[in-house]
Parts: sequence; C-alpha cells; structure tokens
Amino acid sequence: MAQKNSSPWVDYVIFGLTVFLVFCLIFESFIDLPSLVAWLGRWHPLILHFPIVLLLMAAVIGLFNQIVPKLLLTVATLSALVTAITGFFLGTESVPKGDLLFWHQWMGAGVAILAVVWYWVSTNHLQQTYLVKGIQVVLIVLIGLTGHYGGMITHGEDFLALPRSKKLEKIPENPLIYEHIVYRVLDNNCIACHNPNKIKGELLMTSISELIKGGESGPALVVGNPGESELIRRLHLPMEDEEHMPPEGKKPLSNNEIQILERWIALGASDTLKLSHLDNDEPVVGMVRKMMEPGTINSWAKLPKVADSTLQNLASDYVTIKRIASNSQALSISVYLPPEYDPKNITDLKRISNNIIELDLSGIPIGQKEMDLVAMCKNLEWLEIDRTPVTDTEFKKLIGNTGLRVLKAYETDISDESVAVLKDFKGLRSLYVWETKISEGGLTELKEALPNLHLDYGIDPELKIEFIEKDTIVESKE
Repeated sequence: MAQKNSSPWVDYVIFGLTVFLVFCLIFESFIDLPSLVAWLGRWHPLILHFPIVLLLMAAVIGLFNQIVPKLLLTVATLSALVTAITGFFLGTESVPKGDLLFWHQWMGAGVAILAVVWYWVSTNHLQQTYLVKGIQVVLIVLIGLTGHYGGMITHGEDFLALPRSKKLEKIPENPLIYEHIVYRVLDNNCIACHNPNKIKGELLMTSISELIKGGESGPALVVGNPGESELIRRLHLPMEDEEHMPPEGKKPLSNNEIQILERWIALGASDTLKLSHLDNDEPVVGMVRKMMEPGTINSWAKLPKVADSTLQNLASDYVTIKRIASNSQALSISVYLPPEYDPKNITDLKRISNNIIELDLSGIPIGQKEMDLVAMCKNLEWLEIDRTPVTDTEFKKLIGNTGLRVLKAYETDISDESVAVLKDFKGLRSLYVWETKISEGGLTELKEALPNLHLDYGIDPELKIEFIEKDTIVESKE
C-alpha cells in the first residue's frame, strides 16, 4: 500500500485534471483547440516515458508487498494525467482517427484514470489489498497494450512482428505497373503514415482513388500531370524543407523510385497498365527492369560501412547525401551549384566513393578532377552529368564504371568517340543523349550493341523546358 496523507492542493489538481480529461474524451467531436493549446500536444512523445516508468515502478513495488512511496504515486498519477491530456491534444491533428489511434487514446486515458483510482484508494485509508493489487496488475497490462498501440502508430502495424526474410516478393515477369511496382514503392516509403489507422495530413495512400482525392494539401495525384501532383512536388523539395516527404529521419526515395512514380502518373495513373503494354523506348520500362533485376540489394550489403559523422562532415548546403535505404551503406548524392563553385566539394567525396550508388552533377561546371572522382565510384549505378561541359576526354574516364544502369548526358559535348565507352556498359538500361555530338551512325551502333537499352536522343523543343524543370535536380540552390 502507499503511504497515506497528501496535501489538499495536490488532490485538487488531480481532480481538476481528471475532470478535464473526461470532458475532452466525451465532447471530443465538439472541441476545436486553439493553435497554442494544440501545440502542447507535440510534447506528448517527450513526457509519455515518465508515467510509464513511474507507474510500472510503483506497481511492481506494491505487488511485492512493499510500501509505495507517496511521492512516487503522486508524481506518477500527475504525469499520467498530463500525458493523456497532451496525447488527446496531439490526436486532434489526425482527423478522421484510425482504429489504432482511437484505441491508443482511450487506453491511455484508462491508464491515467486507473492511476487516479489507485491514488484515491491509497489516500483514503482503504486497506483493501486485493483491490489495490488488482489495480496494479491491470495497470501493468494496460500500460503494455497502450505502449504497443502507440508503437504501431509511430512505426507501423508490423513493428513487433517476427523478423521476415529481407528478400522482397519477386516481381512478376510482366508486372502490373501500379500493383507490383508503384504500390511497392508507396508501401515501403509512405503508407506507414497514410493508412486507415494513421491518416497524417488527412491523406490516405492505399488506393489510386484516395491519392486523387488527396488530403488537407489537396490532391496528391493529378492524373497525367506529375508536375501538378502534390506527391511529386514534395518528393523534390530539399531535405531540410519541413514539407519534404518522407520527413527527416525517414528513408528517402531513390531517383529511380521517384521517376517511376512520375512516369506512371504521366501515363495516366492506371491500375491495369502492364509492362508489356509499353514500348521498349518508354523510360519507365528501363526503370522497372532495374527494380526487377535480382541481387541489387544484396550487392549493397557488401559495401563498406560509413559513419553518419563522415556523411555530416562531407555534406553542406550544396551537397546532399542520403542513404538509399534505412541503415544502408548505399548512398545517393546530389550536388547543387553554389554562387562560388569549388571542385573540392566533389573531390572530397573520394572518402566514400565506393558507397556512391547515385550521383547527380547536373548543371555543374565539372572537369578532369570531378570526373576522376566519378571514375573512383566503382559501384555507381545512376549518374547525371547533363548540362555540363564534359567532352570525350573526360567521358573516357568512365570506362571502369560498368555497373551504370542509368546515365543522363544530354546537352554535353560528347561525340562518337564516347560510343566505344558506352558499348561496354552492358547493364545500362536508360541513356539520355539529346543535343550531343553523337551522330545517327553512333546511335545505331549503340542500339545494336545494347538491344535492351532505352535510348533517348531527341526531345520536342516545346517540351524541353518542362522536362528540365521536372528533372531530379535543381541547377542552383540559393
């Protein structure tokens, strides 16, 4: 049992908080919180650990027939009430509520109210040991369930599921672009926060119709127009932008995944479109085939380890470095053009050259030094050197980058001399070389040498500006 006697003001505070919590729960649908009060809900993840630890400690002490210190039970009860109330404030940001949030909120309130009952029993000279021990047992169970539901809200419903094989379900030979490709991308990166049980921003992403319907920021998907789709806009925002998706700390999408989403939307966002329905020169074909190729993730597992501190030292306002997957050693790097360009921003990346899988140098005035760095990236799969002053001399340095799958070299000065280098890229799936000096004969030679290659060597002048604006990089970041 707990020690008896307590200050009247403590009783008044606990009573007042309890009444307020019950009022919030009963009249939830009628409550519209002021912005400052709603902001207090953001403290819920910080303070929720206090009642968990304090109540569990008090319950265990009581179950072992020891006296529960009055101060411990008082602080535990107060913190449980404050946590439940701030949790209610935070929950008002999710409308409508999913089942997980609904049960988490009510069980959290149950923990707080049960703690109040225990506090009241212990301070009113009731020596009903069985009642107190029953409260303690129920509290332990209820705290566990509440925490479990909270974990599922934050980390996904399968957070505590038994470990599964990391090998993804094999993509069919002739996949449905939405069901087998697009949905996989969304499921891996977005749906954990946008599902019926957790509807952030009032946006569901579990079906095409829900994407078109959108959320509080408007339609996430505009059929046929990726440039007007909120989903694509947020994917292209700088990482430090609070509207960037996925949010900071979450695994970002790869360039390949983003471009698959863009092309699928541009093609009409159909759920019946199959790979076989598309011509081989359609860009998304090469992107999908890249996802279908086995061994990519396994090969990344063999990359050398690189510390977060190293990445932080190399990154800057003009060099963004992202891990392609959570806890992966595979890196995606984008370089932006600063007011005063210094090749050192790129050449310093040699420390992590073996980990670079995707490298975007679009629009950067690169030369021999920078291309020497690119040549060191032996695991490079995606390279963007479009709109740079690269010539055949610099391009020859890529002769060892035979793992390239996607290469953007449009609006450069490469010519037929570079065709010999390109022909050795047996795994190349997409090549963009319009407005270069490669002749028709060189292009024909490439097509014959690489029959599975998507070769883009022309673009409608009217579409050129729009294409470049929607490409994966930004020429200058100010």
